[in-house]
Amino acid sequence: MSEDGVPEWRVLAAISSLLVLDSLVVGVAPQGPWKDVGFSLGAIGLTGVAMGYVAWYRFNFKRKGLIPWIDLWEYPERSAKIEMLAAALVLVLAWMAGNTFQPYLPDPTGLILSLVGLLMVLQSVYVLLSVGPLKED
Repeated sequence: MSEDGVPEWRVLAAISSLLVLDSLVVGVAPQGPWKDVGFSLGAIGLTGVAMGYVAWYRFNFKRKGLIPWIDLWEYPERSAKIEMLAAALVLVLAWMAGNTFQPYLPDPTGLILSLVGLLMVLQSVYVLLSVGPLKED
């Protein structure tokens, strides 16, 4: 942690960027015990995405953790709407990865992006319902 109590996120973001870049562009990975470089690249990419999420969480909420509780959000309704738009973008990218760019990307790319996009939709719907019609008085 830094001196003001905010956990460090820059190192995680840098490592995340390098891992995702390696997975998508560079392609340096061991064969591993499964004798498949593609599997290793996928594992490296998923590790990079996970580290990127942790860096994003630390940057946004100024604390360690993984679950973005509604209490941590400054403007939950506005943030949920932005997240819904981002989820729509991720789902469009998932469709493109599974159709247009399928020959250039690993087979499960569209499936993983669909999972991430649908989880984002689920969270934003939960937040919108929690601050809207299901709000406790």
